[in-house]
Amino acid sequence: MNNNHTLEQLRLLRLQGMYDTYKHILSTPIHQHPDAHDLIAILCDVELNAKRSKRTDRLISRSKMRYRALMTDVHCSKERNLSVQQIQILGQGTYMSNAENVIITGATGCGKTYLACALGQQACLQGNTVLYFNLNKFIEQVRLSRLEGTYNKYIASLANPRLLIMDEFGIATLNYEAKLALLELLEERYQKTSTIIIGQIPVTNWHEYINEPTIADAILDRITANANRIELKGNSLRTKKISNIAEDIK
Repeated sequence: MNNNHTLEQLRLLRLQGMYDTYKHILSTPIHQHPDAHDLIAILCDVELNAKRSKRTDRLISRSKMRYRALMTDVHCSKERNLSVQQIQILGQGTYMSNAENVIITGATGCGKTYLACALGQQACLQGNTVLYFNLNKFIEQVRLSRLEGTYNKYIASLANPRLLIMDEFGIATLNYEAKLALLELLEERYQKTSTIIIGQIPVTNWHEYINEPTIADAILDRITANANRIELKGNSLRTKKISNIAEDIK
């Protein structure tokens, strides 16, 4: 058997996981080599894990998430109004299987976006497509896409991901065109996929923010009808981080 030929074939087939593992096994003493059945099982497991890892990396990269956040780094406490149980339940991804939304509200700097990105990264690890976008940029992109004749394509690009993360809801003023576009997007996703909405203002003020009764009713119905709500509390985490740095300097 020509082991170098086998290695070259694995390389040509782009089976990098198998290639690296088989090359390593060949470098060990012969008496340590696994038998044929074990070797095949080892190589298949390694290659499958390698492909899963690459797919996860691609999903995370394409998600355009603001932070590379981990569920294990999310701080849970009574003061934050966030429990470990809540995080564990959402981390299982059942809300996506049920096409449920997640609403995260709270004051500036309390960790809303980080939490959403942690959920997004967890979704990527589970093999789901994720896309993060800023509502302020959405308003401008809707205007540009209509001018360029790419509006339908743009809405479709936001409607397709298994999980959509919509940040800064309630900050920028929504013009009529943006309200209709948002309603169309949410209608496309309703009961099919999940959306995480991040906002500073309480849900009770969202109707007033949209400021168009009929459209507001329709938008809120599609967001809140089947949503998991998290209202983060406590002081700004950014302020706390700055305080910690100042203490270290002292």
